[in-house]
Amino acid sequence: MDIEQLKYPIGKYQPPNPISETHIKQWIKEIALLPSTLKATVQGMTEAQLATPYRDGGWTVRQTVHHVADSHMNAYCRFKLALTEETPTIKPYLEARWAELEDGRNAPIELSLTLLESLHSRWLMMLKTMSMSDFKRTFFRPDQAKELTLGSVLGLYAWHGNHHCAHIVSLKERMKW
Repeated sequence: MDIEQLKYPIGKYQPPNPISETHIKQWIKEIALLPSTLKATVQGMTEAQLATPYRDGGWTVRQTVHHVADSHMNAYCRFKLALTEETPTIKPYLEARWAELEDGRNAPIELSLTLLESLHSRWLMMLKTMSMSDFKRTFFRPDQAKELTLGSVLGLYAWHGNHHCAHIVSLKERMKW
């Protein structure tokens, strides 16, 4: 398996243009399923397996689980900002450094699995009440020097959860776990 396949087991995120109501509904379903999908993906893994990187130079399974929670917390906050302010500038974060903090390296994965379940419950309450015009609202991402619509960001985070679950599934298949 080449490095690109290991990095992007489901391919890179490519937002459709235009983003339709059908896309939005599908992505909301994927956001709804992620907590249970991720939990099922890591269920029964040993401490040694959780400490295994999904690829050379990649995060461990444990760090990946915590990263998904960190990332989706940021996404939730970004949605709230964009829904309550006019094109707010969001604060980027250094995800690789977050993964190296003590909680990213060593906290029990159950903490992030529970956090994701609660976070996604809250996020879904918001997402299900948003109109198509709400999904056209934007925030400015200074590290990319561009405005992003909430619709495209929703697709990104639906992809993001699937992407990291695929990292873990691929590792388990390669290791025959």
